[in-house]
Amino acid sequence: MNEHTSRARLLAAIEGRTPDRLPVTTHHLMGFYLDNLRKELGVEQLSDQQFFDYFKLDPVQWVSAYKYNTDGNPENWRITQEDIPNDQYKTIRYNITTPRKTLTMVLQGNAHTDWVAEPLLKEKGDIDLIAEYALVSICDVAESNRCIEGFGNRGITRGTVPGFDIYGQPGCWQDAAVLFGVTNLIMETFTDPEWVHAFLKILYDRKLKFVESMAGAKFDLVELGGGSASSTVISPTMFGNFVAPYDSLLIEAAHKAEQRIVYHTCGGMMPLLEIIADMNPDAMETFTPPSMGGDTDLAETKRRIGNRVCLIGGFDQFHFLKDCSPEKTRQEVRRCFEEAGEGGGLILSPSDHFFEADSECLRAFVDEGRKCAY
Repeated sequence: MNEHTSRARLLAAIEGRTPDRLPVTTHHLMGFYLDNLRKELGVEQLSDQQFFDYFKLDPVQWVSAYKYNTDGNPENWRITQEDIPNDQYKTIRYNITTPRKTLTMVLQGNAHTDWVAEPLLKEKGDIDLIAEYALVSICDVAESNRCIEGFGNRGITRGTVPGFDIYGQPGCWQDAAVLFGVTNLIMETFTDPEWVHAFLKILYDRKLKFVESMAGAKFDLVELGGGSASSTVISPTMFGNFVAPYDSLLIEAAHKAEQRIVYHTCGGMMPLLEIIADMNPDAMETFTPPSMGGDTDLAETKRRIGNRVCLIGGFDQFHFLKDCSPEKTRQEVRRCFEEAGEGGGLILSPSDHFFEADSECLRAFVDEGRKCAY
């Protein structure tokens, strides 16, 4: 088979065709890792694309170009922030001022990542403020296409269905979990499921407007989902009742807008494989192995849904990109390819983010993946 460009290779896998070889890439690059690599290389700046070039991965570009639609009144949804002194973590309180109430959310962060220390919604009635006053994001198609066209055939461009203002996740349930607290949300599915559905419908309506606005944008893949709906967090029954009914409609709308969807689930996935595949995404990720707290059996995953969706991820970055020999890294690459690579439909990638990696192991990861030919 003739050698493909990275873009053609990745698209072949996404579309269920057989590429020339196994596509090898990564999920979002973390600033902590890139900064340490920059210091290792002795350079002043290091971009995502310079990273892809340096290690010879199949490149991915992430584009997030949004704007608010003109329906809402910005004066009714004013966001301000203030630093809160904290000796251990960077801490910021965000205030959203509406005509009826001010909502507050506290985020904390360290060198690796950020997290919600105080959710935005404290009372169930707060969802009415979102429905009445929150501004709605839509896709800036012109700016997105400018970035995409500038990227050319280097690789693929990924977008995402945006999470809620300040901090959120792409999927409806996942966004609600950030805004109300995942434990609180789970409890409400038992005590007040009608309220949970009302909340999800409000978030769905916002996300639907964004998805519909993507018509004409030339993304190759758009992310939906999020970790709060993995089987590590909720049951398959809860997923079927509260996640699938909303996100499946967003996927349908995305397809009408000529967008492909990758459904992101970090954590347990095996009990959800068919449920997610039935939602009709084009790809699924991250397929975290048991050694990293997930439950993925790649061979079984390939057998059960490999003819329905592209599989992205599967590689144990914690044990095989750091503190191991390059040969061990190569063996793990081969294991992934042998278990799930037959006939195409697999994009090898770390199963979600990584913050540390030995460069020799990363080179072995890429080199061995490039040797996995069809």
